[in-house]
Amino acid sequence: MVNLSILADQTGISEEDARILRGLRAGIEAAYEELIDRYEQPIYSMVCRLTGNQEDACDVVQNVFLKVFRGVHSFREHSSLRTWIYRIAVNEAHNRRRWFARHCRKEISIESEGPPQANPIECAKDPGRSPYQQVLDRENRGLVEQALRRINPVFSAAVILRDVENLSYEEIAAILQVSLGTVKSRIQRGREALRHELTQQPDSGLAEVMAYQ
Repeated sequence: MVNLSILADQTGISEEDARILRGLRAGIEAAYEELIDRYEQPIYSMVCRLTGNQEDACDVVQNVFLKVFRGVHSFREHSSLRTWIYRIAVNEAHNRRRWFARHCRKEISIESEGPPQANPIECAKDPGRSPYQQVLDRENRGLVEQALRRINPVFSAAVILRDVENLSYEEIAAILQVSLGTVKSRIQRGREALRHELTQQPDSGLAEVMAYQ
């Protein structure tokens, strides 16, 4: 029997990841179910923001997990399962966007769900959260997501991974397979592009929110 602690120490992945990985490679159904339960919703949410279309996101997510299940035996444990799955998801979402760009399909915006929340300008005064996080879960979330889809996908992906998914710079670098310096540059340029897009909506209150940066 494989010692999970030894496997984790040797590969750099967590003991929990090692346990799930061992189950996946053994074809244990419970391991597949646990992986889906843990990652399906966050991956779907991220892909929705990257593609701008819920139906497309569903297709992308299916492709992501098919690639995960088919590639589990060749996965080299130099990163966490999460990093590996997010990398596949970002690449698949970019591929989908490029395909539709070539076919001139108009992107469909994602409607925000739930009743309007508090004024985002008031929430911007909270120093513990970034303006992006404050706006995304309130009444102007839809506008922010539309703005993210209007900027270069290379930059929007970095902003989404950092400011929405709350991943570390190191995780983002591993997902995007670029250097830390490149990650920070993309995030900065993405935030600047997003700020520019949002300030074109003067009546929404977003211009005032972004001024707090």
